[in-house]
Amino acid sequence: MKIKAAYRIFVVFCGVALGLVGAARAETLNIVGFGDSLMAGYELAPSDAFPSRLEAALKEKGYDVVIANAGVSGDTSTGGLARLDWSIPDGTHAVLLELGANDALRGISPEKTRQNIDEMITRLKERGIVVLLIGIVSPPNMGDDYAEKFNRIYPELSKQHGVPLYPFFLDGVALQPDLDIGDGMHPNPDGVNVMVSRFLPFAEDLIGNIPVKVNE
Repeated sequence: MKIKAAYRIFVVFCGVALGLVGAARAETLNIVGFGDSLMAGYELAPSDAFPSRLEAALKEKGYDVVIANAGVSGDTSTGGLARLDWSIPDGTHAVLLELGANDALRGISPEKTRQNIDEMITRLKERGIVVLLIGIVSPPNMGDDYAEKFNRIYPELSKQHGVPLYPFFLDGVALQPDLDIGDGMHPNPDGVNVMVSRFLPFAEDLIGNIPVKVNE
């Protein structure tokens, strides 16, 4: 009798487990890569840009996602804030928020950059959109004081808003001549591949934090 009871428990457990595994999202996940030329894929074919390559990598791992490219070359955090509402359509589940590089290159006040990114995160969260904040590092020619203020923006806003942070978008690519297009700034297709491989675990964690609607 004990064996039969144990078998019944095992069958019930397996049924529950299979039910959980079989739960599938009711819709494709719509993600927007929102940023500047690093997101847009400056001088690259659309298929080589970061959003496209990341989408392909996620699909290879079985995720049903579409990643729209809302990168604009030359965009600052002020420009991003101005176009945020119409660049992020209804039905967006998550945003990869990458802005600030051009602010640093132009010497824009870190306080202004912080204010703009803070407002963008606030607006996206108010719309129920999950945010992954992507950090940028100040170029060395801006000096230590500027860099200290600028580089604090991303970890502090991540903590303030409770959103995940990818610390440095060009991790593994910056200062690697064979991975940029020749300008020392923008990744080539090989550089994008490096970025995607390092970013992929963060993207998977992001997907895991998107509220699930399941097919019944």
